[in-house]
Amino acid sequence: MIAGLVCIAVAILSYLLGSLNFGVILSKGIEKDDIREHGSGNAGTTNMLRNYGKKLAIFTILGDMIKVAIAIGLSFLIVKLTNVYDLMSEANVDADMLIKSFSGFFCVLGHIFPCFFKFKGGKGVATAFGAMLVLNWIAFCTILIGLVPMLFVIRIVSAISLCGAALYPVLTALVLWLENADFVTKILPDTICALVLSALTFYAHRENIARFRNGTENFFGEK
Repeated sequence: MIAGLVCIAVAILSYLLGSLNFGVILSKGIEKDDIREHGSGNAGTTNMLRNYGKKLAIFTILGDMIKVAIAIGLSFLIVKLTNVYDLMSEANVDADMLIKSFSGFFCVLGHIFPCFFKFKGGKGVATAFGAMLVLNWIAFCTILIGLVPMLFVIRIVSAISLCGAALYPVLTALVLWLENADFVTKILPDTICALVLSALTFYAHRENIARFRNGTENFFGEK
């Protein structure tokens, strides 16, 4: 019973924090406008950059990444205030990864479908990458170092985001394998959690994928 209530509390808290969409907050608070009324209609970093410049785009990506770290931190606090964390550890479950993934998933979900902004948010890339950083910083940094330079070659943000999402589960499994982690209790569940997060990112980019097929996807730097 208590475990179910804790899960519900973590899910609600993470979703509400995820719903604090900084693209919408900054555009309305500073520009007295709604970013969703311009460009792609997406309340994300790329659309902020195209319409309001680098400064607000940087604040947007930082805010959307930091909120997931806060959500995960508070989720740990909630779980550890009960005996649920000990029960998970006794059951030979990777409690840390499960909590991080569960909280991260609902935070990204809140960003994509924010209850505070009529369920119309961003693609969740910055928030998902923030979760990836907390979940497996080695895999995240590998993606960052490898893909960011490619952005200035390919010049399609959504393509880089989808490549990062696709690589994340693979790199997660590889890093854990190199660390000689146990397959059943660590590699398998962690990789599944990474796959779920990646799948949510792909779902949020379904319109971009359709534009890829039609050859009409936007390039980085275009207004």
